[in-house]
Amino acid sequence: MKRVYNFNAGPAALPKQVLHRAQEELLDFQDTGMSVMELSHRSKEYEKVHQKAATLLQELLQIPNDYEILFMQGGASLQFSAIPLNFLPSDKTANYSLSGSWSEKALKEAQKIGSTHTSSTAKETGYSTIPSQLTLSTDAAYLHITSNNTIFGTQWWEFPSTPSYIPLIADMSSDILSRTINVEDFSLIYAGAQKNLGPSGVTVVIIKKELLEQCPSNIPTMLNYQTHAKNKSLYNTPPTFSIYMLSLVLDWVAEQGGIEAMERINKEKAELLYETIDQSEGFYIGHAEKDARSHMNVTFNLPSEELTSNFLIQAKEEGFVGLGGHRMVGGCRASIYNAVPLESCQALADFMKSFQAKNR
Repeated sequence: MKRVYNFNAGPAALPKQVLHRAQEELLDFQDTGMSVMELSHRSKEYEKVHQKAATLLQELLQIPNDYEILFMQGGASLQFSAIPLNFLPSDKTANYSLSGSWSEKALKEAQKIGSTHTSSTAKETGYSTIPSQLTLSTDAAYLHITSNNTIFGTQWWEFPSTPSYIPLIADMSSDILSRTINVEDFSLIYAGAQKNLGPSGVTVVIIKKELLEQCPSNIPTMLNYQTHAKNKSLYNTPPTFSIYMLSLVLDWVAEQGGIEAMERINKEKAELLYETIDQSEGFYIGHAEKDARSHMNVTFNLPSEELTSNFLIQAKEEGFVGLGGHRMVGGCRASIYNAVPLESCQALADFMKSFQAKNR
């Protein structure tokens, strides 16, 4: 069986152990005589899967009991609309910190719904840094940030603080479970699963119960967080297979030693690639400033488009997949989420050094 070095940005690599277990259970899940994809979402067998995923997530992230865990659909992009619909009243202003393309898209959706304010931005640097000099509007409904920026390869290492009456909301789609965080610093965290949590199809929302009370009743039912909270994310048919896979990934994270172990390994993987870039004497040029470098997405360029193209072609021939940069910025990008093993990063670092030696 052929397995490549998978550096895709998303859908991304899944742990091999998880794929094997899903394969073993695919035709007959726990003696039901059915695949988990065939189970009724109202059945006791699926209810256990659903609850297990929520319990494991709560344990791994140490989510306090005054938060709800929701499993929604529509990806993080649907949350761009759901958040202002639920928490942006007509007499307040939604605040956004711009650190890349996804925060821009979140802002754009909020602008369709109500008043917005850009509290900070790193656009003038080409999004090579994390925004500084946060300025909140006096009537702030909430502050929204994107914790990791997949396209530009930057990451928040110190989260902004807001007054207790201004909720801090974070899109953590690409770095959730990759490092320790204090959930209580946030009123709402959301994350599409397809990078660190599992396959595409489910979006995790972690929301403070106090914030849920603010949801108005006159917005579309499926976009109202209370709908999903009151029905334990079973108001309609949930993405059952994706939630099952999420539970397997969470099991795997726990087996590896939890988030602390993930953080340690992710740091080692990132340092391996950044050292290769820094020691290349300018052959590889990192996009992100050193103090803002992401441990999830390593972005870099080569001295010319021709060299970049040759690098990507030869890398693919050697079994490295997903190294092309986002279509917006080009260049190269290695996405090294939790499931990407250290050995893959070592192999990439070795290839980068070999390519440089042949193309000086």
